[in-house]
Amino acid sequence: MQSCKLRPHHGLCIRFFENKGYSDSFTGNMAEVIRFLAEEDPEIAITMGADCICSPCPELSAGRCSLSGMAAGYDEKVMEICGLTYGQRMRWSSFQETVRVCITDAGRLYEVCGDCRWYGICGNK
Repeated sequence: MQSCKLRPHHGLCIRFFENKGYSDSFTGNMAEVIRFLAEEDPEIAITMGADCICSPCPELSAGRCSLSGMAAGYDEKVMEICGLTYGQRMRWSSFQETVRVCITDAGRLYEVCGDCRWYGICGNK
């Protein structure tokens, strides 16, 4: 993995990941992506739709997410709050810092993804 396409809201999912997820293959992949991002600080491309985290997700079928409406809403909120654009490229560390400052530190997590099934993990941190 040299670089990574990343959905905007996954910047939040990565921040709060606790090795829980949709399946063992999903959590294994998520842990590997997180390790790669931390060790390599690669350039990421902010993408719409499936990314390097989504590939083993059981909600993904034929390249389409069954939760695409919810996920797209989370993505749009992150884009709006952080002032990002689809296709934008930046280092992982810069993206992570932007998401942290604009959403987490600003107390806007619930506004972005308060209806997510995993919010109980993130919202309690």
